[in-house]
Amino acid sequence: MNASVRLSVSSLRAHKRRFAGTFLAVFLGVAFLAGTLVMGDTLRAGFDTMFGNATSGTDAVVRSADAITTPGESEGVRAPVDTDLVRTIEQAPGVAAAAPSIQAPASSSAGTATPSAGRARPLSPATGSTTRAEPVQPGRRPRPQKAGEVVVNRGTADRGDLGIGDTTTLRTPDPVKVTIVGLATFGGEDGMAQVTFTGMTQADAEKYLTARPGEAATIQVRAGPDVSRQQLVDELTSVLPSGVEAITGQESAEENTEMISSQFLTVFTTFLLVFSGVALLVATFSIHNTFAIVVAQRTRENALLRALGASRRQVTASTLVEATAVAVTASVAGLAGGIGIAAGLQALFPAIGFPFPEGDLVISAISMALPLAVGIVVCLGSALLPAARAGRTAPLAALRETAVDTSGASRARAVTGLGLIALALGVTLTGVLVSPSMWLAAAGAVLALAAFVVLGPVASSTAVRILGGPLDRLRGVTGGLARRNALRSPKRTAATASALMIGVAVVSLFTVFGASLKATMDQTVSRSFAGDVAVSTPSFGAGGSGLSPRLADAVQRLPEVDTAVGLGRGVAEVDGKGRALTVTDPVALERTFDLGSVSGSLRDLGTDGIAITEKEADKQNLTTGDRTRLTFTDGRQVTFTVRAVYGQSELAGDYVITRAAWAPHRTQDADTLLAVSFKDGVGTDEGKAAVERVADQYGNPDVQTRDEYAQSSAGGIDMMLTLVYALLALAVLIALLGIANTLTLAIHERTRELGLLRAVGQTRSQLRAMVRWESVLVAAFGTAGGLALGAFLGWVLVKASDGASDSAFAFAMPPLQLALVALVGITAGALAGLRPARRAARLDVLRAIATE
Repeated sequence: MNASVRLSVSSLRAHKRRFAGTFLAVFLGVAFLAGTLVMGDTLRAGFDTMFGNATSGTDAVVRSADAITTPGESEGVRAPVDTDLVRTIEQAPGVAAAAPSIQAPASSSAGTATPSAGRARPLSPATGSTTRAEPVQPGRRPRPQKAGEVVVNRGTADRGDLGIGDTTTLRTPDPVKVTIVGLATFGGEDGMAQVTFTGMTQADAEKYLTARPGEAATIQVRAGPDVSRQQLVDELTSVLPSGVEAITGQESAEENTEMISSQFLTVFTTFLLVFSGVALLVATFSIHNTFAIVVAQRTRENALLRALGASRRQVTASTLVEATAVAVTASVAGLAGGIGIAAGLQALFPAIGFPFPEGDLVISAISMALPLAVGIVVCLGSALLPAARAGRTAPLAALRETAVDTSGASRARAVTGLGLIALALGVTLTGVLVSPSMWLAAAGAVLALAAFVVLGPVASSTAVRILGGPLDRLRGVTGGLARRNALRSPKRTAATASALMIGVAVVSLFTVFGASLKATMDQTVSRSFAGDVAVSTPSFGAGGSGLSPRLADAVQRLPEVDTAVGLGRGVAEVDGKGRALTVTDPVALERTFDLGSVSGSLRDLGTDGIAITEKEADKQNLTTGDRTRLTFTDGRQVTFTVRAVYGQSELAGDYVITRAAWAPHRTQDADTLLAVSFKDGVGTDEGKAAVERVADQYGNPDVQTRDEYAQSSAGGIDMMLTLVYALLALAVLIALLGIANTLTLAIHERTRELGLLRAVGQTRSQLRAMVRWESVLVAAFGTAGGLALGAFLGWVLVKASDGASDSAFAFAMPPLQLALVALVGITAGALAGLRPARRAARLDVLRAIATE
């Protein structure tokens, strides 16, 4: 074993360049994985600290015990608590102070000319409140004292160019003129990403943020001396009425952190981990190909070792020791690179408008150990088969010329690959068409990937002949030689192209899925929305408060408008399950939205009627005239009669009730969308301008035509695709390193051949062109396979999503975007061949001819 180690070390010293590509592939994959884990730990620790600091003055939180959670949401909606409980709580043993906390979404702006300052979570601390809002302006009042005064967080003030004494508009969602009298931080931070803070007096909060005075979201309690938080909660529990609970301030902070984690951090880190996995998968193919070529080049060397007495185990161990040295070195370097990536992301977020909590990077043992282990396992696993092949080298191979692996296009491989394709199609079609199942669809996708890898060497010969056919006519002898070189080893060509194929396949997958999502959104709006313009606010950022319900009435009074209907949102339990309710005028809704076939009448809902979709009616086994019980957040149970069943639900929702039915149970009233249809003869531009003039008075929300609304609704998809492409650039970079490394090793392998070509008259430029075109052919093969695989997997994902959800997904193939992906893949192949081509052209002709 010591001889194997010495041999491996000598080989590494003598051929350092051979493993440069392998080192970079492992380094990049490990760095991305480590950076993701470190960034996730850092963000979680930052939010823990921030929420802990923000609630450090709150020892207990009193709130409604029950929450209604609708599908797709992690945070339930709770009923308000009676502020009269403050007096009861203050008399409980161990209580030093108690104050109501009234919270609701709102947004602020510095007039119509200034962009919105972001989503605000107004909190109205009364005198003696335990809410922790640290003043940052010495000598200024940290809390509003009278009507119309507010405190905003420093981040909001900076983004809106606001200062103490400035007047701005707070949308609650009704517009309210307010004066800023103080700036504050939240747990020591200027803000929490785009979520911001606005504080007002309790009287103003009850007036603008609640449906009825005397209600608060929670009551915050501070413990007296020598009273622990748990003791305080125990004392409060004994005096609180039924349906009201007390939790410690620490538990409240943990719930807030968990909410952020479930809504953002988990998705964010999972998203990055998926791409780390893609990068490492691509690296696996590149590493395997490098070691396969190195073993093929050292056939005579390994055979001589066997002839001199080395055992199979020693030869295999020698190759694995080399792989281990590269794996450990690259993985350790990757850990350092990952820390650098995390530090870069931490600095980048504030620059793009997401100022996450500041703090030192959190580098845990698992975030270091896991990437290190993954990098080593990936590298060793990729080298395992080539190492075993090296150990099987026969001693007589020393008498032959260096062997080049030309296997791969065997009949057994073709039969196996075709069998895998048939199995993949069968499983996939079963999972997306016969018996919809995400698991079956995923299994089919994995089988399809395996089939492409197995069939790669079989298909490479045919594909290279077809793709390289024009080169004979366009580039003459140079093009023909490039095509023959790519055909020389089908398995090597396929292995080299496989890394790029996976990267292109994932890019194509997300391109197709993104285009399908946009087509689905456009189809949804076109099918459901029969109005002329839509008025809305972003779901994140300035639009957190929604639209004022009074806006619909104001727009309805315009002479250009035929119908204006606002869609509000409520929640209730329907037969014990949380469901979202659409709160609206059902008559106007039917005139502005295409609801499909309607049985019953939407005109007769009143205060005890409900309309539901056919899908929900089938689930609940209900029809017109049946009764169902709704439980609201205030705990009241009300029996409703199903008075209408309608077909479509994308924008209208599954359950519709009137505002009169919702009014007794509402907290803050707001619309999420206002749909407007114009009278006959009113042009779109004319009507839109009229609606904009009225909307300006209610916070200047977006007024868009139906097409514009569909495009803006899908705007987040373009942002997602931009991020996807940026992240997948890493996988494509690793694939290109693999192509360049393969070509470099192949040039070393063909040194004597290249020297002979130069000797018989091939020029340096012709030699460079030959190597570059060989690289382009390999990249073209990988790109073509990736496009085909990605389009298929995109179709699978769309159909699987269609079967797993209640919405109808539309499949779309974007030809321009896919053509651009193909162009980028081929261009990248040309770039990958530049350095090997230059190296080949610099070979000394006589030395090359003399090489054995």
